[in-house]
Amino acid sequence: MTPRDGSDVHDNRWSDLDRPPLAATGLRRSLVRDGGLWSSVEVVPRTGSTNTDLVARAVAGTADEGAVLVAEEQSEGRGRLDRRWSAPPRSGLFFSVLVKPGEHEVPVERWGWLPLLTGVAVATALSSAAGVDTALKWPNDLLLTVGDEERKAGGILAERAGADAVVVGIGLNVSLRAEELPVPGAGSLALAGAKVLDREPLLRAVLRSFERWYVEWCAAEGDPTLSRLQETYAAGCATLGRQVRAMLPGDRELVGEAVAVDGDGRLVIATPSGDREPVGAGDIVHLRPA
Repeated sequence: MTPRDGSDVHDNRWSDLDRPPLAATGLRRSLVRDGGLWSSVEVVPRTGSTNTDLVARAVAGTADEGAVLVAEEQSEGRGRLDRRWSAPPRSGLFFSVLVKPGEHEVPVERWGWLPLLTGVAVATALSSAAGVDTALKWPNDLLLTVGDEERKAGGILAERAGADAVVVGIGLNVSLRAEELPVPGAGSLALAGAKVLDREPLLRAVLRSFERWYVEWCAAEGDPTLSRLQETYAAGCATLGRQVRAMLPGDRELVGEAVAVDGDGRLVIATPSGDREPVGAGDIVHLRPA
């Protein structure tokens, strides 16, 4: 359909009434406050990648801690291992946040907990705000149950942005319909029967949850035990207790049972030989249901 003014329907912010645009002014009013984490909230209609944009601003020194960049559409959204992330405009939440844990005396060796912290924050927020149980697949996938099937509905990507900053990107499918799924195993809040699909309260809930967890984690100087992050992540991690295949750097493969997440945020895999090997980076495949 072409609007009477001749403009492209894709550029009309009201072209899909089931997917209204985000109101940046209202989001700023509810999230940005003195003494809080969030320093700015910007919503752009379209970009390549919010992570790429925010990393560039951080490196250039033009973004403060607590900057939030949201895109209604991403053309070059990325996940781990440089996988592409695509979705129709305004069908999900696609945003990045800038944090500087070093300014809060969190040692660099504990920054690897940030993707796991983000997963806990998102899962906690969606449970209360949308009425859906969100499971976490180590290290950065968000899983929802569609029918009786576990499906990926979101992902997290953390990237260093200079010496003292980290940009954490979050992609979450909200109103994606079955015929719009990029791959058969994908899911969305709509397909999982979420009670709320309005993106503004969902985004506010996620950001407030992230702020609570991040502030507590920083107050504990990144200690995952004192901040209760390690135990909370383990309680919501769908990977633990399952047989998994870990595709490791150097084309190495490790198969066994995922038995724990250690103090460094690594997945501990018990092999058939009885060894326990911590995995800090790799692609994890669930081999059997929990």
